Amino acid sequence: MSFLDILNKRYATKAMNSKVVPQEKIDNILEAVRLAPTSSGLQPFEVFVVTKDETKSSIREIAWNQSPVTDCSHLLVFAAWDNYTVDRINHMFDLTNEIRGFKNEGWENYRQMLLSGYPQRPPKTNFEHAARQTYIPFMAAITQAALEGLDSTPMEGFDADSLDKILGLREKGLRSTLLLPIGYKDVDNDWLENH
Repeated sequence: MSFLDILNKRYATKAMNSKVVPQEKIDNILEAVRLAPTSSGLQPFEVFVVTKDETKSSIREIAWNQSPVTDCSHLLVFAAWDNYTVDRINHMFDLTNEIRGFKNEGWENYRQMLLSGYPQRPPKTNFEHAARQTYIPFMAAITQAALEGLDSTPMEGFDADSLDKILGLREKGLRSTLLLPIGYKDVDNDWLENH
């Protein structure tokens, strides 16, 4: 199946059947997220995997009561950095150097350019930039889920402030941006099936 075939076949599933997805498939989705490109390679976000029914129920209450939130196997919560800081930028550059096993002069010069710009901008500007970056790995997750034979429901419809409180995101320097329930469609109750 080609990439276009996968995109043509998948859709925002409106009902899921609670069947548990094997962890290997979730791990593949998270690896696709990790490998997704972002501006300056900073990956200014974290993804939280929610499987506890109680937590999913609390999230459903602030997500327009959308059933995939509770009926999915795994709920991915994308959360962007609330700001670009010197420590965060340095951590990502140091991590890249560690993974590659060497330092590159051009890469180090680029680090200095970012350090002289991003941290000086207003936090609101930086959060908005980081929030936009979450859409790139979000698409990678949606596509990998489809490749794994799974269904997903991309969601922006939720109260972000409430979700931040439920997961304690603000204390971690994060703010929620997107939800992605992953699981298997409930063919009998999904009104988009075969449409």
